[in-house]
Amino acid sequence: MSPARASRVPVTKTYKLYVGGAFPRSESGRTYPIHGADGGFVANAAQGSRKDARDAVVAARKGFGAWSKATPYNRGQVIYRIAEMLEGRRAEFDDLLRLGPTPARADEVDLAVDRLVHYAGWTDKLAAVFGGANPVSGPYFSYSAPDPTGVVAAVAPAGAPLLGLVGVIAPIIAGGNSCVLVAAQPDACVAITFGEVLATSDVPAGVVNLLTGSAAEIAPHLAAHGDVNALDLTGAEPELRADLERAAAETVKRVYAPKGSPDFAATPGTARLRAFLEIKTVWHPTGALSLAGGSAY
Repeated sequence: MSPARASRVPVTKTYKLYVGGAFPRSESGRTYPIHGADGGFVANAAQGSRKDARDAVVAARKGFGAWSKATPYNRGQVIYRIAEMLEGRRAEFDDLLRLGPTPARADEVDLAVDRLVHYAGWTDKLAAVFGGANPVSGPYFSYSAPDPTGVVAAVAPAGAPLLGLVGVIAPIIAGGNSCVLVAAQPDACVAITFGEVLATSDVPAGVVNLLTGSAAEIAPHLAAHGDVNALDLTGAEPELRADLERAAAETVKRVYAPKGSPDFAATPGTARLRAFLEIKTVWHPTGALSLAGGSAY
């Protein structure tokens, strides 16, 4: 190796946020260091702020419009495309997970890809599983169908840098919702690199927005925000979780707060899908009353 090559200073990366399909710096200008399992410096990550959270909610609301109106089949294709792109960057994620501060499973990338394929297959089956015709006593036809809740703010869990991230995001967007997610603070490199996967996977801008930094600083503003419709508190610490639930009550948000530490390696059930779906029931007159039109509740 030449002397010039041996003395070269490495170019360390500063990971930005992922908001509205772009990678902006935090408006605060703050960053924090990420250190690997051996204590060595890995990269800098953006320290998100209240303003960044508001910007992410605005982007999520814009993204929700197009995403919720897309056909379930199309949403499934897009989520499957995320799996394809993640598979193509396997080596990069393997390195990130190996060098990062949070111990990861050897097969975590495989499990994350499989989890995306799993939820991609659910998108066009939600109506059949969670909806259906309702028997009524009267001259009416009644049926129920699931609708997305809207903008969901989530706190990613620590302990599963990639699989936990995918396990929270995928069921939210599979149902047609948009997402603002606060990544686990030590795992910012994995989260924003996954944002790069999303940015090249046909996911409309604003459908998924990733913030890095302190959940204790960012999440309360999301919980109190009037344009956030639901919260996923999977990764929130118990004391923070209680504060977020109280803040969410002020605007009557849906709150999904699983007990204990979820095993993301296990085959998922339907709880996460159901948490952010609202069931719309339609009544329509039949027979001689059909000219009166129908109604939905």
